[in-house]
Amino acid sequence: MISFFSAIIILIVGYFVYGKIVERIFGIDDSLTTPAIEMQDGVDYVPMDWKKIFLIQFLNIAGLGPIFGAIQGALFGPAAFLWIVFGTIFAGGVHDFLSGYLSLKNKGVSASELVGIYLGETSRKVMVVFSVVLLVLVGVVFVTGPAGLLNNLTNINTQIWVVIIFAYYILATVLPVDTVIGRIYPIFGAALILMAVGIGAGLIFEGYHIPELSFRNFYPDGAKSIFPYLFITIACGAISGFHATQSPLMARCIEHEREIRPVFYGAMVAEGIIALIWAAAAMAFYNYQPQLQAVYEATPAVGVNQMSITLLGRVGSVLAIIGVVACPITSGDTAFRSARLTIADSFNMNQESLVSRFKIAIPLFAVGIALTFIDFQIIWRYFSWANQTLAMIMLWTGSMFLLKNKKNYMITVAPAIFMTAVTFSYIMQAPEGFRLPAKIGNIIGVIVAVVFAIMFFIKESKLKKGKNKK
Repeated sequence: MISFFSAIIILIVGYFVYGKIVERIFGIDDSLTTPAIEMQDGVDYVPMDWKKIFLIQFLNIAGLGPIFGAIQGALFGPAAFLWIVFGTIFAGGVHDFLSGYLSLKNKGVSASELVGIYLGETSRKVMVVFSVVLLVLVGVVFVTGPAGLLNNLTNINTQIWVVIIFAYYILATVLPVDTVIGRIYPIFGAALILMAVGIGAGLIFEGYHIPELSFRNFYPDGAKSIFPYLFITIACGAISGFHATQSPLMARCIEHEREIRPVFYGAMVAEGIIALIWAAAAMAFYNYQPQLQAVYEATPAVGVNQMSITLLGRVGSVLAIIGVVACPITSGDTAFRSARLTIADSFNMNQESLVSRFKIAIPLFAVGIALTFIDFQIIWRYFSWANQTLAMIMLWTGSMFLLKNKKNYMITVAPAIFMTAVTFSYIMQAPEGFRLPAKIGNIIGVIVAVVFAIMFFIKESKLKKGKNKK
């Protein structure tokens, strides 16, 4: 219990201390006009109050991520607490801040365009494909999970729920941002926070034992090691590349630069707290029994439903529906909306007319619907790896921005190196990857991370030499 509460306190302190350091390094200028004001179009560029934007951003980046990932990550033991806390403060918060900051500074463009600006045209083209694929996977993940739970609750066929959810997705993807998203997302964002608080209170008042910090891996037979599997499994609760695709949505709505830290870094810290609560709940509720492994291997929606009803009674069943159905759906629709904007930015397609929005949206949904017929666990694993790889790319993008602007780039380079090692180590040994022995996969991952770091510092040296010649 002490470790759990200490982790929450450290996260909150991290927002006020390290978040402020990050803000100071990047630099804030409130005298500048933001894209929301300068480029207001009534569709995607719409000024909003920052508190509403915070709740929308929080819901956009959260969804199933900090719940499902944290429940699955609980099998790796209390070490998950460390990753959530320090990952959020030094990696996820920085990543989300820089993706929102850079988008705002570049007229609200998508993540792929930011990569092109700071890492080059080839990187931009790769990023367009990579981010669109990730966003479609996210949309599918956030359809399949809720549809499965609704099937359990109502006995109505899962595919019927999939069709209903996709019908809503289409509306939220093409309508102006303040028509659906701006009105109902703050409500569901608050509901997601309320649900997590209720679960945490239930654990305490019902006398459940939350384990203290240790590095014991509870995964059966140690089949999956803490490195790199924990850092891929718990993504949205620590650092997530998906967030970089969502930040431009809200960067187009922010009225003042001073709002960047509370909206982007703040939403990431809030998500970290949600992940902490659900990881602790899974550890305490199942006590590492075989049921937790079953939840890991199947769908965590079952675990969420069980814990909500047991800890909160009838209220829990309602919160389960809101938290694991409504909230993920609202992340899924913004995933498709982000995919639409990414493609539009890439091909310079004006999105003011409804027809132009449908031209991009319809093919995206056709692919998404087809993917719903694939096993959830397969989709989730590919999503998790793609998610963290995108985060790694964005950290290197932020590093290049800081380098070129003579700012302290180590706040992004350090997590970028770590995430490079994680993502390459994972894909080298994962079932959906190259299936190499763990030791070999980890060595390759570390080597690739070192190579990336060397390439960055070579670039730094060249920039210094070029400036000295001038």
